[in-house]
Amino acid sequence: MLFDMDGTLIDSEKLWDVALTELAETYGGTLSDAARKAIIGTSMADSMRIFHEDLGQPHRDPAVSAAWIDARILELFATGLRWRPGALALLRAVRAAGIPTALVTSSVRPLVEVALETLGRDSFDAVVCGDEVDAAKPHPEPYLTAARMLGVPIERCVAIEDSATGVASALAAGAAVLAVPAEVPLPATEGVHQLESLTAADLELLAALLGERTAGL
Repeated sequence: MLFDMDGTLIDSEKLWDVALTELAETYGGTLSDAARKAIIGTSMADSMRIFHEDLGQPHRDPAVSAAWIDARILELFATGLRWRPGALALLRAVRAAGIPTALVTSSVRPLVEVALETLGRDSFDAVVCGDEVDAAKPHPEPYLTAARMLGVPIERCVAIEDSATGVASALAAGAAVLAVPAEVPLPATEGVHQLESLTAADLELLAALLGERTAGL
């Protein structure tokens, strides 16, 4: 099992909203809804590019802005993390069944370390962070790396995602994909099963998705 983090397991996108809004105000601007949606699921480098361009301030140093966001998000993560509906129950069921499990996120390691205090460090056999791969989502490398770390062929993995960027990454890697949109609706995509909430997901569904995926190989 391959789990995305932000918006999939934890309801953290609202915390990113806070940080991005505050930084935009610091720069004397307002982040548009379109730009905020485009940022979801992207790497920090892409996020800051979108952010600066939307504010009409492409001259801003992305490293400075990223450092500001990282520091503020660390503060928010320390006190404000909440599970997405059904996420904790599903993760516990997967672990109880002895299924190899990885966290595959675009967030950087220091932030993930804080999140793991909520998620549980023993919830995952492997963790792949955005700053630990050469190519971030939507490139397939994060999911391929996770499968390799688990010692499981990617074709035998189910990836759970909430964003178009993450879905593209998992599909390109060759995993079966379950999409549970959080902040932004996702279009119907061939090979992707969608649910409104993880409260409707269980081990039987995951097995069925994997069976459908491998049957078509």
